Amino acid sequence: MKLGKLTLAIATAATVLVVGCTASKTVSEESLGLRKTTIYNEKDTTADKVMYGKDAAGASKKIARAFQDAPPMIPHDVEGMLPITIENNQCTMCHEPAVAESMGATPIPKSHFMDFRPKHNFDGKQFTKAIDNMKNEVSVKPIEQLAGARFNCSQCHAPQTTGKLAVENNFEAAYTKDNGAFKSSWDEVILDDLDTLKK
Repeated sequence: MKLGKLTLAIATAATVLVVGCTASKTVSEESLGLRKTTIYNEKDTTADKVMYGKDAAGASKKIARAFQDAPPMIPHDVEGMLPITIENNQCTMCHEPAVAESMGATPIPKSHFMDFRPKHNFDGKQFTKAIDNMKNEVSVKPIEQLAGARFNCSQCHAPQTTGKLAVENNFEAAYTKDNGAFKSSWDEVILDDLDTLKK
């Protein structure tokens, strides 16, 4: 019995080896990855030079969002505006809701003026939660200033670039709202008097 199984295993391995060696179709190295070029030469692997928009803020054309509620791309030049620091956030100079309309800028949305983080208590020894998870409480409150988690605009919003992609992109956005290419739907779910923390 053991000899029969061993013979069958050897015969199967030999068949696989012969079939594998005599296969007429081979796979080229160029087809294995995204490069589509030989791995032995870097001449054709350099991507197009990335060029950022040079339009001044207020003079640029809005860019459609990549998908519904995606963070909008920055359509204007950001030279001298980055990096954003705790002392200097030039984005707020034009996009702060109080001045955005007069500046011709898109106002920072209400979602960026919401505190989604409960303020728990820790006195150095004892930690106590500010909410009761057993009561399904969530701490969400409107605040007057830009939320700290939203302060660094460039962590979600990036300047748009031009240049040919090495890989073709055939993605097409399917917006869930008629104006989804340029408007977020968050304002519909974040209410002015939203405060889910039960006292």
